[in-house]
Amino acid sequence: QVQLVESGGGLVQTGGSLRLSCAVSGGTVSDLSIGWYRQAPGKDRRALVTAISWTAGHTYYADSLKGRFTISRDNAKNTVSLQMNSLNPEDTAVYYCAADDQFGVVIRPSGDGLHLWGKGTLVTVSS
Repeated sequence: QVQLVESGGGLVQTGGSLRLSCAVSGGTVSDLSIGWYRQAPGKDRRALVTAISWTAGHTYYADSLKGRFTISRDNAKNTVSLQMNSLNPEDTAVYYCAADDQFGVVIRPSGDGLHLWGKGTLVTVSS
């Protein structure tokens, strides 16, 4: 059974950086497209942050995050990473990774139809 485990969250000051990781077990990350979503405090839906196809030939970024966030994958380590720079308090959220074998599924704005999720990692950006 494929499982996703996020790590790397924490508390950071405005302007700081964090690197999140999504580790895939029970399967091969190279067969999956991976998306990062976040759910901000008080919000009832998750929002797509970025995604990467299994071939790494396709990436997607939410418009507001382009230039600050970078997604990458290391198939040899079965992980997908999210480098987040120039963080601000609006980036405070629980960050989740999700997976599907179809890139078109992982880039759905709210993650509808995705069934494979990690438990999330909390990122808090202080002002």
